Amino acid sequence: MPELHEQAPAGAPLTVKDLNTENPRWCVGCGDFGVLMGFKRFLVEEQILPHETVNVSGIGCSGRVPFYVNTYGVHAIHGRPITIAMGVALARPDLKLFIHAGDGDSLSIGGNHLIHGIHKNFNCVFILYDNQLYALTKSQSSPTTRKGHPTNTQPQGTALDPIAPIRFALGIGASFVASTADWLPDHMVNTLKVAHAHKGFSFVHVLQRCPHFDPDNFDNKTSAWFSFLTHEKGVPPDKRLADKAEVIQHDPSNQEEAFKLANKDRAYFGLFYRNPDKLCYNELIRSRVKEAKPLPRSGILDSYKI
Repeated sequence: MPELHEQAPAGAPLTVKDLNTENPRWCVGCGDFGVLMGFKRFLVEEQILPHETVNVSGIGCSGRVPFYVNTYGVHAIHGRPITIAMGVALARPDLKLFIHAGDGDSLSIGGNHLIHGIHKNFNCVFILYDNQLYALTKSQSSPTTRKGHPTNTQPQGTALDPIAPIRFALGIGASFVASTADWLPDHMVNTLKVAHAHKGFSFVHVLQRCPHFDPDNFDNKTSAWFSFLTHEKGVPPDKRLADKAEVIQHDPSNQEEAFKLANKDRAYFGLFYRNPDKLCYNELIRSRVKEAKPLPRSGILDSYKI
């Protein structure tokens, strides 16, 4: 893989070719291909340079993304990409930070970290790849698997109702909540642009197909089962389906209406909620460090009760 500083020489625009590394190794038809290409398109259209970018992932099919994008990256342990990413945000706030995690990585073993990542609102774009399965471990029920769907761990059908990621993020108090899908390329790129422009923890939910283990989920041939949310401060509908799907005007500053939409059975793609005024934890901590008075080693613990 070429060195980062060799990509996009001074004066030359960044291209998708500059971001390519090895050929991705996913199953044929996997939605991760669409997410990866959408992410690269976003980086190119925004001209976000490789040496200014960090991609952090957990374990799962989406965990391979840092290997397939020629930027700095960390393949973290299962459920812990948010903890690594917070360290990056605190140490190097100048870098563009992206977290890639699946539904199991985010809402099962990493669920506690997602709660506190959202709550702390540190500056990053968090992309939740939701194929509603543990696919890397060959079709096991995940927190978002639909009730009744048979898997290798629950062959008689998944017993519980799934966790709803959008409702979850809104309930924790996320400052930015949006949703898109791997088969909506233009919508995904525009969603990532709006997410990146937001200061804080930008929660982007991506419905992702898994044709190998769940070929009947997510009918990407029709648009009857979903609607686009749009607004002048939101995300435009995917141009391929704008005249075929239902399009709803939704003000992303209206949190109450966002909850109402999230509680419906119908799927919605677009920007649910955005609060640009929520405090960012990484900025707060860095400002406290900057304002702290120097102390001798013997006095470091004087302000603490021991």
